[in-house]
Amino acid sequence: MKKDIHPEYKKVTVTCTTCGSKFETGSVLDEIRVDTCSNCHPFYTGKQAFTQNDGAVDKFNKRYGFKK
Repeated sequence: MKKDIHPEYKKVTVTCTTCGSKFETGSVLDEIRVDTCSNCHPFYTGKQAFTQNDGAVDKFNKRYGFKK
């Protein structure tokens, strides 16, 4: 590797702007701010709501005669 062309890799603190939690990771940046982290994201917390797109699946099933 060539000398003096690579950025300095260091430990930085990642801060979530939604819930305020902090954790460490490695990066070339000085600090990292994220909008949503694994502590407050609905997918990871199990609070995600799965919704249908205005009954599109039901309309398809009715149109082609599929039964549930």
